[in-house]
Amino acid sequence: MHSNSSVASELQLRTFRGKMKALIIDGYVDEPACFGVPPYISPYIRYLAGAMREQGIHMQDIFYSAIDSIRLNPKVHEKIIREADLVVIIAGMTVPGKYLRSTPVSLEELHILSRTATGKVVLGGPIRLGFSSEGGKRASSLSGLENAYCCGADVEAFVYDLLNDGKLEDPVNVTERFRSVQDIGRWAKKGAFIIRQHPDYPDVMCELETYRGCGRRKHCSFCTEPFYGKPDHRPVEDVIAEVQALYEEGARYFRIGRQPDLLSYQSKDKGGDLPVPYPMAIESLYRGIRAVAPGLQVLHMDNANPATIAAFPDESEEILTTIVKYHTSGDVAAMGMESADPDVIRRNGLKVMPYEMLSAIELINEIGVKRGTSGMPELLPGLNFVHGLMGETKETFRLNYDFLKKVLDSELLLRRINIRQVIAFEGTPMFGNDAAVGRHKKEFLRYKEKVRKDIDLPMLRKVVPAGTILRNVLLEVNDGNTTFGRQMGSYPLLIGIPAKRATGHYTDVTVIDHGFRSVTAISYPLNVNNAELGLLQRVPGMGKAMAANIFRERPYKNTQELMDKTGVKSDILRYIEI
Repeated sequence: MHSNSSVASELQLRTFRGKMKALIIDGYVDEPACFGVPPYISPYIRYLAGAMREQGIHMQDIFYSAIDSIRLNPKVHEKIIREADLVVIIAGMTVPGKYLRSTPVSLEELHILSRTATGKVVLGGPIRLGFSSEGGKRASSLSGLENAYCCGADVEAFVYDLLNDGKLEDPVNVTERFRSVQDIGRWAKKGAFIIRQHPDYPDVMCELETYRGCGRRKHCSFCTEPFYGKPDHRPVEDVIAEVQALYEEGARYFRIGRQPDLLSYQSKDKGGDLPVPYPMAIESLYRGIRAVAPGLQVLHMDNANPATIAAFPDESEEILTTIVKYHTSGDVAAMGMESADPDVIRRNGLKVMPYEMLSAIELINEIGVKRGTSGMPELLPGLNFVHGLMGETKETFRLNYDFLKKVLDSELLLRRINIRQVIAFEGTPMFGNDAAVGRHKKEFLRYKEKVRKDIDLPMLRKVVPAGTILRNVLLEVNDGNTTFGRQMGSYPLLIGIPAKRATGHYTDVTVIDHGFRSVTAISYPLNVNNAELGLLQRVPGMGKAMAANIFRERPYKNTQELMDKTGVKSDILRYIEI
């Protein structure tokens, strides 16, 4: 699949051992089972760098640019793009998302990038499955891109073959193929060096792949994961070796996120509707990662199939217990419920009925609800809901809300509830059957607001009550007099500090208030000698009168002087310092 059969054909083919320059442009990816928006870096980037290196391009001649960096300094990057013999752009958003400080590459930017390059340009990644802004149309809709070859299979394998035999071949003469687990076992290790060029380094979350593809016999009507075929599991030792290589390059933040169901990793197909989980594989994986990365700061997971938990509770309990043993707290098991409407579930091939989902939520809570060292619970479930599916009616909204209310009233905790409208991608059953999309727009907006107000807000107050101390919050964005930050990890909680603070460093905070999907916090401990009066007033238990008294009498030499001068209560002292 290509846009121009004469892609850079006027360029002389040249040997490149130590001479060729290659540029990887990260346009960011967001898939049902892979995430690559900063501070995350997707596996595709590292596989590409490793494939290039294995084919003889020297490390110092392999460059990486995030699309955000190109926007910030276009002139400098224009020179880099023009000087590259090979430009590979990774992109593709097959699920909609909102991001704190990054924006995925746009179609207009893809045109600009391809026009700017003088070398060969290859476009790849999940964009081959479709482009969400184009209504889920296949990558063939990008055929208007100048000077660019749109790869219809695995771009890392395509680039490896493009560079074969010491020459940069014409893309139209290279057969597209899918990479093997043996390929990425080599490339992942050899490409680990590229993380040092990420603009967030060393604060980079490395997304790790265990397998891809969906093993279900009936697939969800809207999901693109089945396009990757049947699951092809990576050997445990390969994933561990990749982590070791990344750790040696300075990586300290990891998420086992590139798979549709972590609990099914290395599972055994015994002929049923679902493969049987294999707990020993998860034990070996997590124990091995801890052995080669002893100083890691974050080890989280992503996707879990609630149907696996409901069908195999004993094996799932063993796996979840292992995860909590070896991971870091604040972890999230994201589960796709999609709908609580039985008719919608049946018509769209969804995974679980409401009672099965409830049992999965209960088991994860039983094992993971204890608060960990980060200040967050060890492991909580996250739920995904999708609207606009086949069979959806106004009654669907009530059923979804009632299910969530039941979870809340049962004193079970959810880390987050994701509510989105479906994107019908070409090749899925929803494509051409998406009449429900937008049909109930007013009901959808009312329902979403009701969930945020009546479910999300009280749930968040339970997950992180006022006074909770959250550790290692990375300050990322200034917005007026508010600084926003997050802990590194899966679905980190957005934290707003009502003061302007320098970004790019970590701090501990005390939660003081709650929004629908975020919290307000102040620095922990708060220094009473230099804190703004407004912040002093928001210390838990402080009150305006006490804060004014403390503010008026400062500075203080020590805690005893503070107590003598102000009569501050002892329960407040845990949140402040001199």
